[in-house]
Amino acid sequence: MTWSATDRYALEPAPGGLAFVQELLNTTSAGRPRHADWLDDPTTAQTWLSEALARWSTASGRPAPAVDLTDRDCEALRGLRRALRELLSDQSDGAEAVSEEVQAALPPLSVSMQVDEHGTVIAEPSGHGWRRVASLALIECLQAQQTGQRRRLKICRNERCQCAFYDRSRNNSGVWHDVRVCGNAANLRAYRARQREQAASGQ
Repeated sequence: MTWSATDRYALEPAPGGLAFVQELLNTTSAGRPRHADWLDDPTTAQTWLSEALARWSTASGRPAPAVDLTDRDCEALRGLRRALRELLSDQSDGAEAVSEEVQAALPPLSVSMQVDEHGTVIAEPSGHGWRRVASLALIECLQAQQTGQRRRLKICRNERCQCAFYDRSRNNSGVWHDVRVCGNAANLRAYRARQREQAASGQ
């Protein structure tokens, strides 16, 4: 079983459960050619989520939560996805604080704290519908934050792409999901823009 949303962009998944967050981000319409937004349709969204939760269960070794989505849940998940994308983009750009809009779109969510058979304290998602998905995503963000992995989950700076990728560079300096594809394209557009400016100023 693969992370289907991330796999369609030919991206390597983030380690462990953080890949679920990356997967959620990559349900959006991105890349060239543009892929469909998997959260636009409740049936497609439910199919994707069921597969993603099963994959998360395999990656984390924990039971997959049962979540049934409604039309309203899909709308809320799109808002959650947008807020997470803005959060990652802000932090990649070195912003010292996140906007009030991002904070409002990421409301306080319920979490169940439990002790497993090995005596390890674990956080389990709570709530129903989109809130359960959001709870799981933020739990994974928190755990990745504690290990320093969350800062490596980024949004490609190519505005025509904006895939969510995991930066595996040694100094965490990556800004493109693929330098050869998005980096070269962005540099070419910047070069052409400079050429037009120089031509205009010379007239």
